[in-house]
Amino acid sequence: MNTARVFQLLTAIVVTLSATSYPVVVASQENTESAAAAARSVTGQVLTSTALPTVRLEFDEQFKYLGQQSFVLYGVAHAEQHVFVDADAERRIKRLYWIQFEGYLPSNSHSYQYKINKEVNLGGLSFIADTFARSSAGEDRPDSDLGKAEAFLESKGYRIERNSLVLQRLVHLIGAARRDELMIIYAEDLGEPVTAADLNALADGVVERAARNMTISR
Repeated sequence: MNTARVFQLLTAIVVTLSATSYPVVVASQENTESAAAAARSVTGQVLTSTALPTVRLEFDEQFKYLGQQSFVLYGVAHAEQHVFVDADAERRIKRLYWIQFEGYLPSNSHSYQYKINKEVNLGGLSFIADTFARSSAGEDRPDSDLGKAEAFLESKGYRIERNSLVLQRLVHLIGAARRDELMIIYAEDLGEPVTAADLNALADGVVERAARNMTISR
């Protein structure tokens, strides 16, 4: 075969390869959310997480598991909520645990920053602790994690008395980068209006009751 013929064949091969399309695998936001959800499961009263963080949460039998929901929070973080409730016959919530696994999306470089006034150790994990009244939590924002949690409860036929609800927030930051967190909200209806001024007297008791009905282990 002469040199000109070889050159023609090589040129044809190069053109064919250049025109060929090959699939590209991209890690989408949906894939990230699916992987996060696969890391968590609930059996009976036990919520198990195998990643971010690895933890086992067991709740008192008086609390009923309502399910979970996932969403992108403010366009910057993925959030996964699980809810256990203790309610009366009219589905008015007396107490609840709202567990949230949250992490910033790869598209940003944010990290979690909290003002730390109090820390508690539960099951070998350190949590930033603060107590607040639902009535003083600010205006309702449907796109906030609080707004999403309350909408989830309403979709299940449950209701809360906002003026008499006190909430204990417990936040465990994961890793040195502080881009992921486990947040546990314990809330209870005190049966009478609660204001920010009442919180100093209430805080220690609310933390104690939050810990009493939940067991955390690694």
